[in-house]
Amino acid sequence: MKNNAPIKLKSILLVFFICLFSMPIFAQEPSNNQKSDFWNHVRFGGGIGLSFGNEFFSGTLSPSAIYQFNPQFAFGVALSGTYNSQKYFYKSTIIGGSILGLYNPISQLQLSAEFEENYVTVDWDNRTGFDNENYWYPSLFIGAGYQTKNVTMGIRFDVLYDSDKSTYAQPWMPFVRIYF
Repeated sequence: MKNNAPIKLKSILLVFFICLFSMPIFAQEPSNNQKSDFWNHVRFGGGIGLSFGNEFFSGTLSPSAIYQFNPQFAFGVALSGTYNSQKYFYKSTIIGGSILGLYNPISQLQLSAEFEENYVTVDWDNRTGFDNENYWYPSLFIGAGYQTKNVTMGIRFDVLYDSDKSTYAQPWMPFVRIYF
């Protein structure tokens, strides 16, 4: 197995500097009479996924939260957990987290950037002859979607996609985001 540490470090640094220099930062000291309105700007959402097939099962749970700075900009975090199983072939567990930036140049168009880091465990059935695997895998998604009220539907692309190690079948993926 090759060492992905330099690539992972470069990916993390790239996302850090993008976030650091692209997000407006405001600092104010609230007076004793003002209460913080932080929670009024926080929105919660997430995703649930289930897939069944020919002796196959996949289940995903991914809660997330964003902070809506203004009508155009939001920034957030997400956690995710996935379990996959193909009878007589493999079982895998994927646990991860991500940071997400959203930009709406107009109310119906949402552009997004998301850095995701997953820890992957694959337990192959003894009959396959494959060695079990444990590794970290990064993804960097750039996306665009149509937004109406709390729902956004669109497509995203993983610019770090590696067909041998990715936790996804392909770099292009449709998405649906719902935040309340």
